[in-house]
Amino acid sequence: MTPLIECTDVTKKFGDFTALSRLNLTVPQGVVYGYLGPNGAGKSTTIRMLMGLSRPTSGAVRVLGQDPDRPEVRGRIGYLPGELRLDERLTIGQTLASWGRLRGLTDTAYRDELVQRFGIDPSRKVRGLSTGNRRKVGLVGAFMAKPELLVLDEPTNGLDPLMQQVFLGTVEEARDNGQSVLLSSHILSEVERVADQVAVLQGGRLAASGPTHELRRRAAQRFHITFAEDEDIPLAALASLDGASDVERRRPEGQEVSLAWTGSPDPLLKLLAGHRITTLTAPEPDLEEAFLEYYQSDVPGSRGTAADEPSPGSAPVR
Repeated sequence: MTPLIECTDVTKKFGDFTALSRLNLTVPQGVVYGYLGPNGAGKSTTIRMLMGLSRPTSGAVRVLGQDPDRPEVRGRIGYLPGELRLDERLTIGQTLASWGRLRGLTDTAYRDELVQRFGIDPSRKVRGLSTGNRRKVGLVGAFMAKPELLVLDEPTNGLDPLMQQVFLGTVEEARDNGQSVLLSSHILSEVERVADQVAVLQGGRLAASGPTHELRRRAAQRFHITFAEDEDIPLAALASLDGASDVERRRPEGQEVSLAWTGSPDPLLKLLAGHRITTLTAPEPDLEEAFLEYYQSDVPGSRGTAADEPSPGSAPVR
């Protein structure tokens, strides 16, 4: 089965600055793919190349099995750019109708359902809309034609918590409908809820990728251990174990110890077996812990944090 998105050894340079370095990224069909990274990591640069708005310095980008420059490819993608420019002279309804004509949209029932779902008033002028309301208009424009692929760059920026939940439900609905979604976001909890697979970008290089549950599992496990009141706490022994880090006593005179652990916990459990313990808890790592762990260590050859490619003057929803 042909991947919907395939980047092969993609490098993008702006003068002496390398925004992306030998990026290899594959997004299969029928999944929600989370694309994570801090500002300047290269996410928006990647997305602009996927949309044919920019070309790689070297390497190859394929979208829906073809060159993303082709008009027939763009017609199969729903795109929400990070910076959405709208025609201030139009109403919301006129804006959506214009986008619908560009896409050849004839069945407007789903568009009208999305308008209701996101609480949009089509009669309102675009001029004066808040950031959140502009994002809602952009989301309706991206989803309304039920495209094969949705490319969403920071889609919930400015949305209130209720609308964030509406958005996540719409993403899940799209996946259930057989559509694929590339979701670039800083809100890790929303990515964790809906993403089947995740890629972590750091300094223009791919730091990690794979199923969301595997990325979460690679994160250090946080253990909380409470020793019996009269038990001597083996802090030095705990800190000396391979796999242990960030070993600390929660209170100077308390009996609770917290530590991060990577790998099999067997050595830790063997050491603890020689001590009297009242509680031992190990919450499942979440995606945020995994994400932060990758960003606390450098990717070899990364070029540090810098701004992404400057935004084009206009970035319409497709």
